[in-house]
Amino acid sequence: MIRKQVYLKLHHDVLLKKRAKALGVTEAELVRCALENFLGSGDSFKKDLKAWEAEKEFITSRMKLASKPQERSWKREDLYDR
Repeated sequence: MIRKQVYLKLHHDVLLKKRAKALGVTEAELVRCALENFLGSGDSFKKDLKAWEAEKEFITSRMKLASKPQERSWKREDLYDR
């Protein structure tokens, strides 16, 4: 790898940090992926597609388990009596 130094605007830095944290990757990895996508090769995140497909299957299976609504034995006002 080749080291590069770039200057970012403050709001770009904030967005980069948030997105990297949300994705669980380093900021450098996120920058590399963005460059890959922008410059055309765009295969950096493809390895995660299988994980997303598995997650969608899990969510779909959980949605099929929709429980029947049950009546509650308490009233909202009861919570304020404590």
